[in-house]
Amino acid sequence: MAARDNAPVVDQPTHVSNAARNALVILAVLASGAAMVWLSPIVTPLALAVFLMLMIDAIGRDLQSRAPTLGSGGALTAAVVICVVAFALIVYVVAGHAAGFAAKLAAYQPRLNAVLAVLARTLHMRIPRTVNALIASIDAARYLGVVAVGVQSFVTYGALVIIYVGFLLASRHGFERKIVRLFQQREERHEAVQVFLRVRDSLERYLWIQTLCGGIIAVGSWALMMAIGLEDSFFWAFLIFVIFYIPIVGAAVGIAAPAVFALLQFPTPWPAVFLALTLFGLAFIVGNILLPRLQGKSLNIDPVMILLSLAFWGSIWGVTGMFLSTPLTLLVMVILAQFEGTRWIAVLLSADGDPQGTGAAPARLAPARAAPEPA
Repeated sequence: MAARDNAPVVDQPTHVSNAARNALVILAVLASGAAMVWLSPIVTPLALAVFLMLMIDAIGRDLQSRAPTLGSGGALTAAVVICVVAFALIVYVVAGHAAGFAAKLAAYQPRLNAVLAVLARTLHMRIPRTVNALIASIDAARYLGVVAVGVQSFVTYGALVIIYVGFLLASRHGFERKIVRLFQQREERHEAVQVFLRVRDSLERYLWIQTLCGGIIAVGSWALMMAIGLEDSFFWAFLIFVIFYIPIVGAAVGIAAPAVFALLQFPTPWPAVFLALTLFGLAFIVGNILLPRLQGKSLNIDPVMILLSLAFWGSIWGVTGMFLSTPLTLLVMVILAQFEGTRWIAVLLSADGDPQGTGAAPARLAPARAAPEPA
């Protein structure tokens, strides 16, 4: 009896139930979302800077592969120059057409008055029926402060992004040493590197495909707008190309904006209707036929989850979150697939139930066996 009492006590392993583990995962997701909202002034420019760094690195490696004489430093410098020129071109085109666009709106004032009158009669709303009355009803002093704060925030945001990109490019060579320090075992290190390479390659492929498809839609839209004689066709095509990087919303704005402008330019609504239908058909063909074929299994994100991620990241980080919604969702899916407790979320986010891309066939559910009858 004494020997039994003096026996060493062996700790029994504690098993966490699936319900408790899933509850912890859901609570962690909610806490992470709250933290991202709270830290959005800091995290949002950092996330955009990381995306820009990956884009610059991809362009640099592509230039180095095409022109080995440049070397890694020369290719990276050329990639930075290309990105700066592209950004300056976007600012130049948008700013250059802003003043002319405002002047043309003033010239279309009679047409705007007619459209406002039709809207007021059709919707039975008490809205100003002329442009002058609409401008008079706006409190300019109130909105000037909002515009000033918005411009200040935009300048501060842009400066933070530039600073983050510079420091990330300067410290990118230390990532390999950090991975070695984080993972002592060679197998763990190899697995971490494979995950990083998969995320990087998927993001690069997403960027190139979006650029190609956006260019096809922009060129097709420009041809359609030139065919009906729409003014500022190049500006609208350029705007369609830029906003196509925002999933779903970009295509909707690219269809609606030129059609509304055509409604103001032409005396009859038929050119606007024609433009809206043809732009919708072009976006539908590219988005539902060409884009899935080019993507293949590189993204492997469920289309419904793309829509939900657009709403989720947009509500947290605004326009930046909408722009980065698909890359962020892809990153989250790949990371969650590495852990047993969160793999079910990655499976739900994926399109084929295989977020790790192993190619293994999903296990079939065994038929339920009838319970034995009591004797």
